[in-house]
Amino acid sequence: MFKILSNIRINTITFVALFRYNMGFQSKLSQWMILFLLAFIWGSSFILMKRGLEVYNYWQVAVIRMFVAFLALLPFVFKAIKRVPKDKWLYILGVGLFGNGIPAFLFTKAQTELSSSLTGMLNSLVPIFTLIIGFLIFHTRPNFTKIAGVFLGFIGAAGLIYFSGENSSDTSGNILYTLYVIAATVCYAISLNIIKYRLSSVNSMDITALAFTSIALPMAILFFYFKVPQTTLEHPQAIQALYYLLILSVIGTAFAVIIFNVLIKHSSALFASSVTYIIPIVALFWGIIDNESINVIQILFMFIILSGVYLINTTKQNNKELGLSK
Repeated sequence: MFKILSNIRINTITFVALFRYNMGFQSKLSQWMILFLLAFIWGSSFILMKRGLEVYNYWQVAVIRMFVAFLALLPFVFKAIKRVPKDKWLYILGVGLFGNGIPAFLFTKAQTELSSSLTGMLNSLVPIFTLIIGFLIFHTRPNFTKIAGVFLGFIGAAGLIYFSGENSSDTSGNILYTLYVIAATVCYAISLNIIKYRLSSVNSMDITALAFTSIALPMAILFFYFKVPQTTLEHPQAIQALYYLLILSVIGTAFAVIIFNVLIKHSSALFASSVTYIIPIVALFWGIIDNESINVIQILFMFIILSGVYLINTTKQNNKELGLSK
């Protein structure tokens, strides 16, 4: 296992170099290609968590994901420590907790009872909560269209929660687990607002590396406390599950965040955030492949949520950034 982790750090550096220097991000076509690649990576995260949960418990899956992602980003940590002002470290800790650590446990806990496709669909609430947190804490002023988008998003979420409960023998229990996903999306929203309003002057790569570093010590302790090495050695299917989780950690977490940040730099934050529309579709695709129980009503409410997200992101300036204006 540790031999694999040592190779991960080398491969991460190689990936970053390729995407920074050889992909031609100035080309609009390449930006769209990377956008769809990101959607595929993040949309596949939910099925990868599901595969990991076949062997490891939800605590172990979350710890493996966070700790391995930290190891993959370790080569970038030392320069980041020198560059980032100390008055920003508390905010970076906030990103580490709300953008990575806490949601990792909430998502894996939720997926002990929910399908990967439903979890992916509910994840599309992130932009809606981002707007709400921005208004409540950072005093942003949403217009009528954005407010309408929030209400539309909540209608879609309520429908998804209700009909997911109907598919379960224990409706109240099913709703509880959907609330874990919603809590995770709120955490993501807090993190995004911290980055936007408190860390805008800090290099995005430095934020990513230090955010994972800020939670590395407790994750390392939990890695052994929850007996991850013991489970890996004793369970007959552990190696296969571990490979799924290594893909989730390195590609779906560390590598995806890196190329997302590079995409923001070479296009715009809005263009990059439009990945939100595609992620639940990818998650839905994997759910169908895995024979999960999905009905037309759930898909309908997913598109209601995405319609709300579209309203939140739609202005004349937004259309110009996305290349949609005439």
